[in-house]
Amino acid sequence: MPINSFSQRLLTWFDKYGRTDLPWQKKITSYRVWVSEIMLQQTQVNTVIPYYQRFMERFTDVQTLADASLDEVLHYWTGLGYYARARHLHKASQQICTEHEGKLPIDLEKLMRLPGIGRSTGGAILALAHKQRYPILDGNVKRVLCRYYAIDGWAGKTKIANNLWHLAEKNTPKKRVAAYTQAIMDLGATVCTRTKPHCQFCPFSDDCIAHQNHCETVYPTPKPRKTLPIKTITFIMLQNSLGEVLLEKRPSKGIWGGLWSFPECLRIDDIPAWCQQNLNNTTLKCYTWQPLRHTFTHFHLEITPVLIPIETEISQTVILKNIVWYNPTQPQLYGLAAPVVRLLKQLTVSKGELLL
Repeated sequence: MPINSFSQRLLTWFDKYGRTDLPWQKKITSYRVWVSEIMLQQTQVNTVIPYYQRFMERFTDVQTLADASLDEVLHYWTGLGYYARARHLHKASQQICTEHEGKLPIDLEKLMRLPGIGRSTGGAILALAHKQRYPILDGNVKRVLCRYYAIDGWAGKTKIANNLWHLAEKNTPKKRVAAYTQAIMDLGATVCTRTKPHCQFCPFSDDCIAHQNHCETVYPTPKPRKTLPIKTITFIMLQNSLGEVLLEKRPSKGIWGGLWSFPECLRIDDIPAWCQQNLNNTTLKCYTWQPLRHTFTHFHLEITPVLIPIETEISQTVILKNIVWYNPTQPQLYGLAAPVVRLLKQLTVSKGELLL
């Protein structure tokens, strides 16, 4: 098979079935493509679209993003997950303004020096916004190539990754690079899907090795599974008589870095000591809510929320640093962890009453 026949068939398919009306495909700029590529990392298009639209309405260009506070950026990211992406985006925007006169570099190596931009993301920016010939290797592309060539082995291994990069490079055409880049992502997202691929609509069904052997879902080889450990934590939900809830800003590193969350202790039994230390009070009534689970890449977090109603005058005695009294009925521009958003909604519905 000639090297370019892969790209030719894919582009023919794209001209008929490809997506050309996504928000970041309108008024294409490096900035718009960059934001979309970061949001699309490990997140599906339909989920990203409303976040992207709100984000771009507020942060219209690199300078606007750089001038904004991290709290506000995280607020517009709330619910999208993988918050390191937002922190990197914000930090990179400031670096672009100070080191590159407010414009994203058009050189791959310089792009990759920016926080959160790797080889695939940088290649996508240059291919889609500047039509430069660079291969990409996101999850969709890996899946297409692994099935077409029947590549055994987890893509996280260096040998397998290098082979995939070689194939991605080989198949990337010299012309219509932007269209090809969008096409191979579209094929993986809409046809060569993870669990139920629509092979009857694929331009490669005649010679895709996985399809010919009826083993499409065997590829890509999944990452070796490990049983995720379970960690436990107790959320302390202090709510004053005005309905405001105490939130504490988390450290910039670690889970939910830079977001606002409830104060924590390891166990419910630790709450009296926490109240004594931070409120100089151990006689407060506690209402334990049903636990909820939040899953991260490497572990499950079992959260036990404990509601502690307090008088407004007691709320003025809190000695914790980096806190706000947050009104759930009047959301403010703070980045919030997903379980916190969920619990705040429950507090709004319950108006502080015990939820069973």
